Amino acid sequence: MNDEEKILKLLKNNNGLLKISEVTSKNINKMALSRLVQKGIIERVARGLYINSNDIEDSYFIFQYKCPKAIFSHETALYFHDLTDRTPIELMVTVPSKYNSRLLKDSEYKFSYIRDELYELGKIKVKTPYGNEVYCYDIERTICDIIRDKNKIERYQLTDALKRYMRVKVKDISKLYRYAEKFNIKDEVKKYIEVLN
Repeated sequence: MNDEEKILKLLKNNNGLLKISEVTSKNINKMALSRLVQKGIIERVARGLYINSNDIEDSYFIFQYKCPKAIFSHETALYFHDLTDRTPIELMVTVPSKYNSRLLKDSEYKFSYIRDELYELGKIKVKTPYGNEVYCYDIERTICDIIRDKNKIERYQLTDALKRYMRVKVKDISKLYRYAEKFNIKDEVKKYIEVLN
């Protein structure tokens, strides 16, 4: 098997995505990547990241690859947790308060900033619609985020998400209250839960 065939095999085994580090760790010549790009078989979608040219780009995975500190949150997290019917138009993420990225200026993304001690609270891995793993906040953190930032979300979407959360079989109300306490919104969260219960 030549280097180009090895790369295509790696792509197939990695759900159509390939990092240059995986190529070099297998002692495959990087020139084989360039040849495959020139032939139009694969394409470079970010620095050090390639996809099969016939595959649909996983914008969630590619964005998080470019901006590794970003955790999907708010409306994008609602989408991952099936608490909304809307596919996100803008990807919403949370980053630590002093984080800087060239992607901050891109209108495709909405950034929220949070203090370092709350940044990783509720961070989990989820699968994108394309089957790749990305970081997102868990369902309880997501509920806290949309209540905290309720003036940045449509009222209907907030109400719908809360109703859907109450129907989720594996919800953890005590965890929701613990998170809410850390964000100083426990009374507000309790009111919403009592109304919907």
